[in-house]
Amino acid sequence: MPSFDDQPHTRTRLPVGEQPSPPPSLRQSRPLRTLLTVLVVVTLLVVAIAIANRGKPAPGSGGTGSGSADRAAPSAPSGAGPAPSGDQPVGTTVNGIAAGFPHSDQGAQSAAANYAVAIGSADMFRTDSRHTIVATIADPAAAPTLQSRLDQGFSPETAARFGVDAQGRPPKGQTFVSRTIPVGTKSNGYTADSVKIDVWCTGLFGLAGERSVKPVSQEWFTLNLSLRWTGTDWKLTDFSRVSGPAPVPPDQQAATAEEITGAVEQFGGFRYAR
Repeated sequence: MPSFDDQPHTRTRLPVGEQPSPPPSLRQSRPLRTLLTVLVVVTLLVVAIAIANRGKPAPGSGGTGSGSADRAAPSAPSGAGPAPSGDQPVGTTVNGIAAGFPHSDQGAQSAAANYAVAIGSADMFRTDSRHTIVATIADPAAAPTLQSRLDQGFSPETAARFGVDAQGRPPKGQTFVSRTIPVGTKSNGYTADSVKIDVWCTGLFGLAGERSVKPVSQEWFTLNLSLRWTGTDWKLTDFSRVSGPAPVPPDQQAATAEEITGAVEQFGGFRYAR
């Protein structure tokens, strides 16, 4: 039997339209895939930029450096009270007390907070330093009246109740503590010429040291300060004080006399700005 290879060879030619088409090349699908990848990446970038810019203020809407001392405070969570806000503290001082406050509501609040610190300091128990403080923070027209009131308020009898002598000197081996720390300020009836500022404060008062009969304790009170614009700065014309509002005291162990003394000597105060 002849083998298959011995048979005559025959070729079959199909019409041109019926030629079988080659299978699609994988390379033809790659440009489309690359284009889809690029579109997805660009879309994700646009979405990310939109989310990042959602919380930013519009240009000129009151960001830092706008020059306005009375811009609105940023919103705070419900129940948290006014959010911290305001300008940077002033850079000048007179007799160690901040001075040169802006002629604005915020400037008046900053002045009131710093004056509250001065009025509540241990320097008020010494006659010479008390007179210097009054001359620095008071409106010149009101200074004599304020000086008389404060001299009476810081009488030798008052000093004795705090455990110091007539010049604010504590017993040997003890440290006299008198610090006022503003917690917040509130403006009432602001005008370009005058304003009343309430300064909510906490204070530390007493004698730190062994065998102290008047240990350092905390107190809460509000100072009501009346200020007048003198043409160059806000100055004090009158003041009063009311107790509270005081929060519930914490269940916290009191520091030792050595710890309080160390804290008073190591921790300095602040200049306050609204």
